[in-house]
Amino acid sequence: MKKHHYNPDSCIACTSCVAYCPVSAATRKFAGPKMMGPALERFRGGETNTDFSLDYCANCKNCDISCPSGVPISTLNMLARAKQYKNKRRSLLDWMMSHSDLMSKLASPIAALSNFGMANPLTKMILKQVGITDKMSLPKYASKTFLQQFRAFKQQSFPDKVVFFSGCFINYYAPEVGMDLVAVMQRNKREVIVPEGLDCCGSPLVGKGYLDEAVEKARTNIAALKHWFEQGIPVLTCCTSCGLMLKMEIQEMMDLELMEQLAAYTYDASEYLLELHAQGKLSTEFAPVAGCYIYHTPCHLRAQGIGKPSLELLSMIPGFQIEDADAGCCGQSGTYGFEVAKHDIAMAVAEPVLKRIREFQPDFIVSDCSGCRLQLSQGTGFPALHPLTLLRRAYEGK
Repeated sequence: MKKHHYNPDSCIACTSCVAYCPVSAATRKFAGPKMMGPALERFRGGETNTDFSLDYCANCKNCDISCPSGVPISTLNMLARAKQYKNKRRSLLDWMMSHSDLMSKLASPIAALSNFGMANPLTKMILKQVGITDKMSLPKYASKTFLQQFRAFKQQSFPDKVVFFSGCFINYYAPEVGMDLVAVMQRNKREVIVPEGLDCCGSPLVGKGYLDEAVEKARTNIAALKHWFEQGIPVLTCCTSCGLMLKMEIQEMMDLELMEQLAAYTYDASEYLLELHAQGKLSTEFAPVAGCYIYHTPCHLRAQGIGKPSLELLSMIPGFQIEDADAGCCGQSGTYGFEVAKHDIAMAVAEPVLKRIREFQPDFIVSDCSGCRLQLSQGTGFPALHPLTLLRRAYEGK
């Protein structure tokens, strides 16, 4: 694997990253992105333990977004975490939080039984001993995965194709979002391809220091997608963390053949639809959609630097009213908010967003990120939807 040599001296010590770090504002247990990133990077070659609070970095990317010098602070932290874990005994919690794809493969075929077991008070007590909070409900497995539903669906063939990288959450927990994408693409005369052999994007592994395993998954995914993106066929995601990994994090942390080409052809689904609109190819035959909505922008979407494409799309629906919450990070950061040691921190980070939503009293929260939807829905009691779900409703007049 390539040895990355990001220059920590590019940091001008302006502390913008500290000002924008939601974890630093919520707890003193994290020494902050400037200290844990560029400042301590200078000393990581020595024997001194410089990573005393590295575990509290949520990898939310707000430090990267705010840095005026372009220092990849979160990447420095994740690479340091991978190095740290080579010499540190891993906990069962870390393994579970980073290998949910493996557990889902076992639990999903017996979804009803798995969901019943996970809701059991005894199970919650055991999981709490492992380090998983009982203050937040774990997502429920779908009775049929996205792949099962997709393979049973007869879509119309079109000359224009798109490849869909569903990711683990949509496949096992929210297959309806994947089917919403298929319906929206069909309405725009695009045939959806889901190649065989796709794996987890690797984002949970990177977050827990399993970088070597993440590299192998990236290599597997590039091999599965290569045939398509080499033909110029776009690769779409409906998960902002998957998109960030395929577009940016693979390049920042790994050295794999064709990773730049994959990044060039990877799009957030709403980003791709906006491009179709710019080319005059997007169907805008939308029916009105009733309801009161508030939108939350995921940090991993903002890190991609593509604006808020979902908001732009939804604004095309006649009479559709949606408020931009614009209140910061939701605090969930993948699995961060599920951990006993970090749940209260995650909730403190989320409070400005939760307060904004409670004051607005929407019918639905809207967000592109599954983790954000979980956190905000459970934190406020309001249901949450993916933007493509609303777009499909507008196309189908529901």
